[in-house]
Amino acid sequence: MIVDLVTRAVQDAETANAESIPKAAELVLASLRADGLVFSAGAGHSLAAVAETFYRAGGLASVYPLYHPELLPLHGARASTRTERRSGLAAEVLAERAPGPDDVLVVFSNSGVNPYPVELAHAARAAGAPVIAVSSRVSVAAAPKRAASTLIEEADIVLDTGVRPGDASFPPENPRTAALSTVLNAFLWNAVLARLVSTADFEVPLWRSANVPGGDEANASLHARYLPRIPQLA
Repeated sequence: MIVDLVTRAVQDAETANAESIPKAAELVLASLRADGLVFSAGAGHSLAAVAETFYRAGGLASVYPLYHPELLPLHGARASTRTERRSGLAAEVLAERAPGPDDVLVVFSNSGVNPYPVELAHAARAAGAPVIAVSSRVSVAAAPKRAASTLIEEADIVLDTGVRPGDASFPPENPRTAALSTVLNAFLWNAVLARLVSTADFEVPLWRSANVPGGDEANASLHARYLPRIPQLA
C-alpha cells in the first residue's frame, strides 16, 4: 500500500509542477550560462535534499551547499530544531559565501516558516539572486509562523511537494509514519535536472560516478573548474 501512496504523491507532484519545473530549470540554465553557482540549502531532514544536490553521480557540478553543523540532527536533534528557528543564522552562513546576480538559490523546507530558510531566501533576493523554493504550500499554510514572511513568499519559483502537514502519510486515514518530503524533494530536484539536460544547448557540467571506469578522470576537469569557488569539493 505504501508504494501506491508514494507513486501517487510523485505523480501528483509532477502534475502540480508542470509549469514550475521548466521555469526552475531555466533559472539554473541562466546561471550556468553566466558561469554562476547554484546554492543549495535546507535544515533538519531537508539537509538530505542538499546532499542530493551536491557532488553525486549525475548531479550538477556547480552546486555550492550552504550548511551549518548545528542544523544537522546528527549533531544534536533538539538543538537542530532550535537552530533553524534562530533568527540571524542565515546571515552567519552567508557571510562565508553568498549568492549574487549570476547565481541561483534553491531552498528545501517542507514547512517553510522558520527564520533560517526564510532569511536565506530574503537575503539572496536582496542581492539579486533568484530563489527556487522546494516546499509544501499546504504545510506552509498550516504551520505556525516564526518569521516575518514564509519561504514561499520569498521565492521566485515554487516547486510544491504537496506534502500534508506533519509530513507523515501512512496510514492515510490517520497518518503517523512514512514521511514523504525527502522522496518528493529528490524527485523534484531531479526533474529539474532532467529538464535542464533536455533543453540546454551546451554540455551541462555533471558529475560521473567515481565507482565506474573513467569516473575519476571525467570528474578531474570539473574539480579544477569549481574547486576554487566551492571549497567543499576538496
